[in-house]
Amino acid sequence: MITKSLSAMPSIIAGDGSVLKEILNPLKENLTIRYSLAWARIEPGEKTLAHKLSSSEVYYILNGAGIVHIDNNEKKVCKNDTIYIPADSIQFIENTGAQSLEFLCIVDPPWCPEIESIITARPIH
Repeated sequence: MITKSLSAMPSIIAGDGSVLKEILNPLKENLTIRYSLAWARIEPGEKTLAHKLSSSEVYYILNGAGIVHIDNNEKKVCKNDTIYIPADSIQFIENTGAQSLEFLCIVDPPWCPEIESIITARPIH
């Protein structure tokens, strides 16, 4: 059994500009899973940089509200929403609420730097 406390994990600034805590990644630990799991946070009025992954990704919104942009589509999201992001889609998410937008990121196959490309130095839109 593996258990981890989010509060004990170090935060990093991800390539897309979000605050990130990597929870599980089989490329970095001895795990028999095919995906990676991370927690992310975006402050009110902020957005991630437009980027794409060569892997598919799922966001699960834990707290807050925002708009997720995938290619030429956008959708309002809030707590308990799940968003599927196909591989190679240009994506970013913005926090339109008054509190932190927090979400889980599930990437399959697992995230590694080589699968992510930043599209613009600033978010598109």
